Amino acid sequence: MVKPKPEEEWGQRASAFLKAEMKKAEVTYVELAKRLKKHGLKETEASITNKLKRGTFAATFMLACLAALELEGLGLEDL
Repeated sequence: MVKPKPEEEWGQRASAFLKAEMKKAEVTYVELAKRLKKHGLKETEASITNKLKRGTFAATFMLACLAALELEGLGLEDL
């Protein structure tokens, strides 16, 4: 098995983290899209699905998701 590049690994970890937090909060992709709109991002269920599947997205998307999910006190060890 080929080890992913550091950028890919971090992307996979960030994606898995967001998916897990969405599940904990019982937030669907549709609901996340609605919440992100309140934070100024125009996302759709499909665009969110694709970003999380690829594991590649901007830091602005990640931060907006954290705000939309109302996460507080996040530490790097959580990722």
